[in-house]
Amino acid sequence: MTTGGAPPRAEDDKGGLRTALAGLTTRGRSFLAAGIAAAICAYVLGQSDLLRVGLLLAVLPLVCATVLYRTRYRVAGSRRLSPARVPAGAEARVHLRMDNVSRLPTGLLMLQDRVPYVLGPRPRFVLDRVEAGGRREVSYRVRSDLRGRYPLGPLQLRLSDPFGMCELTRSFSTYDTLTVIPRVEPLPPVRLSGEAKGYGDGRQRSLALAGEDDVIPRGYRYGDDLRRVHWRSTARYGELMVRREEQPQRARCTVLLDTREIAFEGAGPDSAFEWAVSGAASALVHMLERGFSVRLLTDTGSSVPGEGGDGFAGASGESADAAGLMMDTLAVIDHSDGTGLSRAYDVLRGGNEGLLIAFFGDLDEEQATVVAKMRQRSGGAIAFLLDSESWVRESTDVPGSPALGDERLRMLREAGWTAVAVPPGAGIVDMWRQADQQRTGVVSAPTVSTGGNS
Repeated sequence: MTTGGAPPRAEDDKGGLRTALAGLTTRGRSFLAAGIAAAICAYVLGQSDLLRVGLLLAVLPLVCATVLYRTRYRVAGSRRLSPARVPAGAEARVHLRMDNVSRLPTGLLMLQDRVPYVLGPRPRFVLDRVEAGGRREVSYRVRSDLRGRYPLGPLQLRLSDPFGMCELTRSFSTYDTLTVIPRVEPLPPVRLSGEAKGYGDGRQRSLALAGEDDVIPRGYRYGDDLRRVHWRSTARYGELMVRREEQPQRARCTVLLDTREIAFEGAGPDSAFEWAVSGAASALVHMLERGFSVRLLTDTGSSVPGEGGDGFAGASGESADAAGLMMDTLAVIDHSDGTGLSRAYDVLRGGNEGLLIAFFGDLDEEQATVVAKMRQRSGGAIAFLLDSESWVRESTDVPGSPALGDERLRMLREAGWTAVAVPPGAGIVDMWRQADQQRTGVVSAPTVSTGGNS
């Protein structure tokens, strides 16, 4: 992208000079006022020497403004983000490069990039002189504790004369976007109910055809395991035959995120909703790394990466792209206006969804019943329940609230869920381990992180 251009046309001189005069700095305006005042005093007092001084003071800022306006620089600028997608709380570096594409050297250039206030103060740089065909590179850091998509730019270039009498601002037209995704915690590789056993983590062995009689054998090769010999085919063909290779199939995992506004209270990086979003992101990345085909499902029934095919991603070796798409979705996900989880249930009851990992806010009796039915359609189900009121107050004084939460946990566990209550400030890794301990019958108290949301 470039800024600047050819000298102004004659019909544009009047408006251009007016713009140049509007760019006079405090120093330039002071010189102009002092010059006019000195000229008036010299006329009243009849002092010719004072008149010369006044004219010099008044003409200097006018000359600087005219020269700066007519001396247009052609400058190209570019911006590069490293990286363009960062977790909340992490830093990203923004690299700016300015190229002087004109045949004349530039004067003093002041560079400013526009960034949202949540990323920090606006960075400003001073470039002393860029020779013809020269290049200058600068960089700055941005950081946000809040997930989202933030525009960077447009880049502004401020031109100044050597005396500091006038400044003109030129803006580039393009901008870039920084994506701040939720925090992702590396989860331990525990064996949760619903995971498939067999070839690799999260994979299962199965023959492509159903019956034993439908197995297609092949001839024995040196090194084949004798336990794979197919004796019926051996007797039929008169030579040693072995079963064909078993075909690996990826196990499936659905991560369900409750986004109902009525289910969560409070806001900010330490709120219950942000914990649920971060937990869903951690689970998605973890299951992709374990070899699962995964998808992100919300209470609205929307599925990511999409409704095409079976709706799952990762089975075609595109786990990185699938993770990026789901992380981008979680970066901007917000509360929904829905009041129930029936749409998500309608999506889940379509077939065998494999492992189901869910993050719920407050559940009333009706919604707890809907959640209990979801377990019937999945190979395994783990639920993390967040009492948003306790997250807001750190401790609730409302009579009957703890018993109500225990009742919801009991309903889900009786339906076959591995249900875990998430206290305020709990770590995602600790809750993940507690879910595994609950499945195996080991009871332990959760660890509360003093550093806020994990």
